[in-house]
Amino acid sequence: MLTKEEKSFFRKYKIKLRGYRRKEAVIKKKNKFKDKIVIITGASSGIGRACAYEFAENGAKIVLAARRKKELDKVKKEIISKGGDALTVVTDVKKIEDCKNLIDQTIKHYKKIDVLINNAGISMRASFAELDLSVIHELMDTNFFGAVYCVKFALPHLLKTKGSVVGISSIAGLAPLPGRTGYSASKFALDGFLNTLRLENKKKGLNVLVVHPGFTSSNIRNTALDKDGNPQKETPRDESRMMSAERVAEIIAKATYKRERDLVLTSQGKLAAWLHRNFPAFTDRIILNEMSKEPDSPV
Repeated sequence: MLTKEEKSFFRKYKIKLRGYRRKEAVIKKKNKFKDKIVIITGASSGIGRACAYEFAENGAKIVLAARRKKELDKVKKEIISKGGDALTVVTDVKKIEDCKNLIDQTIKHYKKIDVLINNAGISMRASFAELDLSVIHELMDTNFFGAVYCVKFALPHLLKTKGSVVGISSIAGLAPLPGRTGYSASKFALDGFLNTLRLENKKKGLNVLVVHPGFTSSNIRNTALDKDGNPQKETPRDESRMMSAERVAEIIAKATYKRERDLVLTSQGKLAAWLHRNFPAFTDRIILNEMSKEPDSPV
C-alpha cells in the first residue's frame, strides 16, 4: 500500500500509478478473508472445491470436509502449494458424530470458526412413481440434515465471531423441478431452515447467506441417483453451456464478504424463480416442457 508521500512523489514526477493500483487491488483481494477460518463441506469436487480455492486465495484458512480422503488431500496440497493453509477432516455429513468431529477438529486446530459453507449435496433423476423411498431418505439426510447437523455444532462458535452460515441451495429450492422430487424437497427444506435460522440469530450478529445456483458445471449430475439409488454416471445435460463452479465460487466469496442474505445465480435461474413467483401456472408448463427434452427424460 502506497503512503500519501509516495503517491505525491509519483504525481509530481508524472509516473503512472496504474501498475501500482493493480497490485494494490490484488493485495486487497487476497486479504478479504485474511486469517478467517472457513469450513467447507463437500469440498472434494464441484462448487465446494472451487470455494476452497477461492477463499484460500482471499487469505482464509480452509477446513476441507468430504468423504473421499484422497480427493481432499489433493485440494489441500494445491492450497498449500500456493502458500495457503488447510486442514482436511474426512466427514460424512449424514452422520451426526462426523459433523460433531468436524467442528471439534476445527476448534482444536484453529480455535475458532468464521464461516461455515454447507455445500455437501447429492441429486437424483427419476419419476417419484418409480422411485425407491430410500433415495428420498438419502437426499434428505445429505442435503438437509447434513447442513442441520453441521450448523448445530458450529453455531456457538459462529456466534462468538459474528460469522456467517452459507447454504448452497438451488433454483430447485425456489421452483419445482420434475424428475427431482427428492432433490427439490431437500432444497426447499434447506431454504426454510436457513431463513428461519437467520431471523432467530439476527440480533446476535450471525449472517446467513442462502445461495441458489442454476445449472452449474460440476459432477453432481454424474453422481445423481437413479430410481434404485445407483449413480446415473452420465449427465443428461450439456455441461458446456452452464456456469462454471469457479464463477459460482467467486460470486459466493464476494457475497459472503458483503454479508448478503440471498443469491440467485444464472440468468435462466433468475428468470425461472421470478416467473414461478409471479406466474406459477404458466411457469409450470415451461419447466415441464424444458425438462421433458432431456435424453431419456423421466417426465
